Amino acid sequence: MVTRLYTHPIYLEHLTLPGHPERPDRLRALAKVLEDSAFDGLDRAEAPMGDEATILYAHPQEFIERVRGTIPDEGLTRVDADTTVSPKSWEAALTAIGAANAAVDDVFAKRADNVFVASRPPGHHAERNKAMGFCLFNNAAIAARHAQKAHGVERVAIVDWDVHHGNGTQDIFWDDPSVLYCSTHQMPLYPGTGAKSETGAGNIVNAPLAPMTGSDHFREAFTTRILPALDTFQPEFIIISAGFDAHRRDPLAEINLDEEDFDWATAVLMERAGSFAGNRLVSLLEGGYDLKGMSLSAGAHIKRLMEG
Repeated sequence: MVTRLYTHPIYLEHLTLPGHPERPDRLRALAKVLEDSAFDGLDRAEAPMGDEATILYAHPQEFIERVRGTIPDEGLTRVDADTTVSPKSWEAALTAIGAANAAVDDVFAKRADNVFVASRPPGHHAERNKAMGFCLFNNAAIAARHAQKAHGVERVAIVDWDVHHGNGTQDIFWDDPSVLYCSTHQMPLYPGTGAKSETGAGNIVNAPLAPMTGSDHFREAFTTRILPALDTFQPEFIIISAGFDAHRRDPLAEINLDEEDFDWATAVLMERAGSFAGNRLVSLLEGGYDLKGMSLSAGAHIKRLMEG
């Protein structure tokens, strides 16, 4: 398998308040793990700046201007109680979008079988008209629409295993049966969405996990809800919203996964990508706030992408 990695130094310049869990050190910790010789075969590339027009795939112009207006000339500005921006946040967000869209282009042009995007800020909490939960724009949603608009894809699946429900992705695709959104997440937990009863146009599959559960419940949720939905939908392209905050070490949640669980989940999604999507799979970094737990889990995920 040819696995490409996109990242960029600009992501380190999206600054948050001291002590904030979504911090530049997340990418530094992952970069350290990826220095291991096991990753020598990883095709590393610098993320390109995104086309601002592609933000319109998921968000209206008025919202885009509102986010742009929060960017300060110096210091930090709060978007909400949890989300801050700094002078380089706009450039970082556009480059996160650029990387996600370039990853889509790569797998359809067969420059790579799959791609992992190590970017900040994350995206899955960003609703159509609302930035929240550390997120400004919804990178996964924009990438899904890019696959449809640029490559003629009819069916895109987004699988979100971040421990927090991707309310933004669900909001954007709520009534769109061309995009399947599947999520495992702790419930109850921020942002309070993600019940099994939330099904959209039949294209939303939520598999909430109770606090203090672990591998068995996570794998059962995948096996009984997520994978059957994928098998029925038969996506032509798969996006993973890859948060690693369901790791047992993470300070913001109470799900007890470890690196082997993320390796397993990656493998079963790669099987579906091989069956339905010509191996086309793009993975976008979302959460994960314990540096060791996140970086080792992401490393296991990337290693599985490389090995098949």
